[in-house]
Amino acid sequence: MSNAQTAELLTEVQALIREREQDGVRGLAERVGPSEWADLVPKLEPNEVAVLLQWLPDEEIPQLLEELSPADAARILRTLSRPEAAELLEGMDPDDAADVVERLPDDEAQEILVRMRPEDASELRDLSRYAPDSAAGIMTPEFVAVAADATADAAITAIRRLVDEAETVNYVYVIGPDRTLLGVLSLYRLLLSPGTTPVRELMAPSTVRVQADADREVAARLLTDRNLLALPVVDDQDHLLGIITEDDVADVLEAEATEDIERLGGSEPLNVPYRSSSVALLVRKRVLWLLLLFIAEAYTGTVLRDFQNELTQVVALSFFIPLLIGTGGNMGSQTVTLIVRAMALGEVSLRDMAWIVFKEVRVGLLLGLVMAVVALTILAICLWSATVAAALPLLLRALRIDPAVVSAPLITTLVDGTGLIIYFEIARLMLRL
Repeated sequence: MSNAQTAELLTEVQALIREREQDGVRGLAERVGPSEWADLVPKLEPNEVAVLLQWLPDEEIPQLLEELSPADAARILRTLSRPEAAELLEGMDPDDAADVVERLPDDEAQEILVRMRPEDASELRDLSRYAPDSAAGIMTPEFVAVAADATADAAITAIRRLVDEAETVNYVYVIGPDRTLLGVLSLYRLLLSPGTTPVRELMAPSTVRVQADADREVAARLLTDRNLLALPVVDDQDHLLGIITEDDVADVLEAEATEDIERLGGSEPLNVPYRSSSVALLVRKRVLWLLLLFIAEAYTGTVLRDFQNELTQVVALSFFIPLLIGTGGNMGSQTVTLIVRAMALGEVSLRDMAWIVFKEVRVGLLLGLVMAVVALTILAICLWSATVAAALPLLLRALRIDPAVVSAPLITTLVDGTGLIIYFEIARLMLRL
């Protein structure tokens, strides 16, 4: 839905709530889906959200909460009675419900969990044991599995029984007596096989799987790279714990891309929607980076002091300082953004560093030649910026530091000072000549 459509719908919903038109809201619910409601809810006032939740059809509210960010969904649950919150969590997919529970204060979460069905509460507690950024943290325990000695007919019966509960029935997992993952059955092959055929003969034994403690981004990339509809999650003993599906992966990739962009901009990830973030949170996430960059920029002043004699001799040298350090910073920012993105996609690694640096040096050389009509220094700074920006993200990855931390502001700061050194050294040489 476009921004204009969202704004138009928001105005309509607010008018219906203000005029107490419950039938009008229910009429909207027939043509507005959970994702559209989720776009509106963060823009409504708390009292308007409370009215909307009372008037929407009961079966749509859990779906609406699933579409919201876990922080926004948790904020809504805290406005409800504990029994109401428990009922809504029961209606949500377990992986989404677990994310919401993690955003609640511990005491409130326990008060809600004890009011849920014991099996549902146990499921959420099990999921909450895993780190949110792990593969197990985004998995769902709702899948279809059959024993290795079952027949094709038995597997189809299991699908019919669990079709309304399972996240997906495209894959049926084959497990041993201790829930060890043995293989996977495709729904297509299962339906075309004789009913008495043992599933052991139909399964693909070399099933792609991911460890529970693996990073969630690794799991997301694995699922997308292999074009899978679901990815099984196992523990160290290869016991099947749950599955990760396409919708989980879409959320992960969006979150990881957002996090990388925030870091490249010189800010720690917010982990909450911008609209929901407070001024204090924004200050806290940005201030450390700004202080570090402020201190780092101090060495630019040191460079200027060291070359004050040259500046005294030819004052015009100072006129070009903003131009030169700006060019170096922009060159470095362009390069580091491309390298970090390529690393995130798995296109390059540390072993490619020599090739990458050689490639970016050639790019810097050509860019510098294009701009060399301005000054010789531009050529040197472009070469230097390209080299630093190409190598640094790879070196940090080798040191187990998130390459996204090599933000554009940091690269700019690093290149500013070294660019000035190159500039003044060339000026000093020319003055001596």
